Amino acid sequence: MGDHFIRHIALLGFEKRFVPSQHYVYMFLVKWQDLSEKVVYRRFTEIYEFHKILKEMFPIEAGDINPENRIIPHLPAPRWFDGQRVAESRQGTLTEYCSALMSLPVKISRCPHLLNFFKVRPDDLKLPTDSQVKKPETYLMPKDGKNNAADITGPIILQTYRAIADYEKGSSSQMALATGDVVDVVEKNESGWWFCQMKTKRGWVPASYLEPLDSPDEAEDPEPNYAGEPYITIKAYTAVLEDEISLEEGEAIEVIHKLLDGWWVIRKEDVTGYFPSMYLQKAGQDVAQAKSQIKSRGAPPRRSSIRNAHSIHQRSRKRLSQDTYRRNSVRLQPAVPPRPSADLILHRCSESTKRKLASAV
Repeated sequence: MGDHFIRHIALLGFEKRFVPSQHYVYMFLVKWQDLSEKVVYRRFTEIYEFHKILKEMFPIEAGDINPENRIIPHLPAPRWFDGQRVAESRQGTLTEYCSALMSLPVKISRCPHLLNFFKVRPDDLKLPTDSQVKKPETYLMPKDGKNNAADITGPIILQTYRAIADYEKGSSSQMALATGDVVDVVEKNESGWWFCQMKTKRGWVPASYLEPLDSPDEAEDPEPNYAGEPYITIKAYTAVLEDEISLEEGEAIEVIHKLLDGWWVIRKEDVTGYFPSMYLQKAGQDVAQAKSQIKSRGAPPRRSSIRNAHSIHQRSRKRLSQDTYRRNSVRLQPAVPPRPSADLILHRCSESTKRKLASAV
């Protein structure tokens, strides 16, 4: 089997397709050991057929000989009629199923049957053409991973963005852009890398190379949190621009503004500046996984570093200055209580202490 294996399988959601007839396919993000990430699409009937063969290959682990020995997860059989509600309700089951698959012994989780099933097929690379009368409807999993069918009332319309400059991809998991390209954003990762699709291409793109069509500002950028949120640096960074901040690995800082382009405003004592969010981690979280993402893609470039950027908007994006961040941070710092006067101190002293103080004078 060699060293070729899958590190993680994440369910992104499902699509309702209409060609050649109405059906549903589930979208999986498959992360391989070489740090590549691929999106594949599978019908539930395919997944169930894969499951049955896996059980036949490993009858002991499937509990066929002794039910107490079963470690292969259960998967319900397809129904006679699979509607949208059924497709929605299966998402939680499939999320747990994929997680359980990755936790199985290596002889199962890295067997050729499993690896081949989740490899990219030619059909996975075929996106709907402009000539299709009715395009697929995409339903994405909630960010918190909890699936409640009552929360999903209609298809999620993927947001459309425009490329402001040419971008050459740095790895096979990324997607190249030309100025003016229009892409659909499938996932906005807080690292500043967004998973996009365009015609027959899919891949990760730096958010800094994209702009909304209706405004230069990113409407989903949150407001600053001057109270601060504690993080730890997991990789050193040396500032390139004057509004950035240099830090060594392992330093404790506070995040005060999480921007979607992946460059967060952080505070170290009374100093603020931009810092790559990919190089930050909350205390107690898995550092190894975060470092693997750094190795795979690295920090995305900042908008201010992009040459020959061409926006369709007349005004530039709104950005707070570091002076504003620092001033607002000072205002929120707790006030230092006034020092008590000498008379007040003397009043609180005992009579014996007062006599000692008087004799000392």
